[in-house]
Amino acid sequence: MNFFQSTLTPRDLEPIAVVDIGSNSVRLVVYDGAVRAPTPVFNEKIQCGLGKRLANDPNLPAESIDRALKALRRFHAITRNLRAKYVRVIATAAVREAANGEALITAAESAVHHRIEVLSGEREAELAAAGIRMGFREPDGLAGDLGGGSLELVETAPSREQRAVTLPLGGLRLAGEAGGNLARAAKLVDKRFEGVGWLEETGRDRIFYPVGGTFRSIAKLHMELTGYPLRVMHAYTCEARAMADFCAQIVKATSRRGQYEGHETIAKGRRDLLPYGALVMHRFIQRARPAQVVFSATGIREGLLYSLLSPAEQNKDALLEACADLAAQRSRSAVHAQELKRWTDPLFGPGGIDETPDEARLREAACLISDIGWRAHPDYRAEQSLEAVANSALTGIDHPGRIYLGFSMFFRHSGISDPKPGSLEARYLELLGPRLLKRARVIAAAVRTAHMLSVGMPGVIDETRLDIDRKRLILHLPAVHRDLDGERLARRLGVLARQFDLESAVIVD
Repeated sequence: MNFFQSTLTPRDLEPIAVVDIGSNSVRLVVYDGAVRAPTPVFNEKIQCGLGKRLANDPNLPAESIDRALKALRRFHAITRNLRAKYVRVIATAAVREAANGEALITAAESAVHHRIEVLSGEREAELAAAGIRMGFREPDGLAGDLGGGSLELVETAPSREQRAVTLPLGGLRLAGEAGGNLARAAKLVDKRFEGVGWLEETGRDRIFYPVGGTFRSIAKLHMELTGYPLRVMHAYTCEARAMADFCAQIVKATSRRGQYEGHETIAKGRRDLLPYGALVMHRFIQRARPAQVVFSATGIREGLLYSLLSPAEQNKDALLEACADLAAQRSRSAVHAQELKRWTDPLFGPGGIDETPDEARLREAACLISDIGWRAHPDYRAEQSLEAVANSALTGIDHPGRIYLGFSMFFRHSGISDPKPGSLEARYLELLGPRLLKRARVIAAAVRTAHMLSVGMPGVIDETRLDIDRKRLILHLPAVHRDLDGERLARRLGVLARQFDLESAVIVD
């Protein structure tokens, strides 16, 4: 049952903690609340290796159990210190399948002081799909959650028939069963994928959303070796064939030389398992034939939060919710941020430039966060604002959208000229197509003009109006605001008008 169908409210779950006892690691994440765009306030992981011998031994190793229990005692102390109002503890494949799994659960519940839910493979798949819906806007494809013990494959769109399967292809298990031999592991992977007859039908030409630490490490390595300017893994997108080739190179290099290029950039706890994750990724893409691979930072923990939300909260836009929170926390006025969207509407209609629904959504997000950098030093506001947004924890947005938001703020503080050639900002521009770049300049020029009237305060621009006729961009001022007219306002309005190849005029009504 959804918790908001009971007497609990979102405030009753702030903060909320999730403890995840996985096959490879035990992790605690504390979120600020059960909301559509939750913010992690604490995140810690301990590599325990509970499932490292499951391929050959039905029992969890004693030393791994000791590490896990010590981690759980620490996590209990942290949740107590953070005054977490609601704590959920889940366990996955290793605990579910081990002969001594029940004994571990008994000891672990005493250590963490909460009941532990041992997830079935089906439930893991459900939460993986929910995690994708938490992190993306209307995702429609297949999620693949690779843990230490298992791989869950599941449809992400709730409106479709949600096919799902759990396969014993986790990195620890696969490495153990294959005896550290990648060629032997490849045969195991192929055999297990052959038993899933619907993969090609369901995955062909769609999006594959990889989830889990090993898959995230593959994304990080690909970003590192290709010189990708952003460092945000969430929503990192590659053509599926190119990613399959990259994964094949990792497997080949490891088989021949014992290591792959860039292995030193990967955390030690993931380094040895990454080739097995690459093998699973490569074979999956070959069989399912998706069009794109879009990596996800949101998985079963975020899926668990999503399952606690009311339907109304689930239907909210994660990006706009997060931007509204930023406006409330950091802007001079959150109300003014809302006013900007309405004030700029005339620029994106008849006489202005066309706008898709998704571009309108991005414009609203840009208006909401347009003033969050105002406290920074004036000499550095542009660069700091761009960097803060481009590499933020925002979800529900792809990487070009991030760069659009970042440059709408960069141009807002620096003027609408291009950044210096060779700078990091110039490299960011490579990710932004000309259509979004044009719209980033327009919204920045509009915000710069609006602040000449309002100085970021509410109740002013709502009393003014932009209008476009065939030759002019007109700013209508009511008589009560006539004294706001001046040289700087005229210059800012002129820059905005030139984005449309128009002249500008201020008219006092």
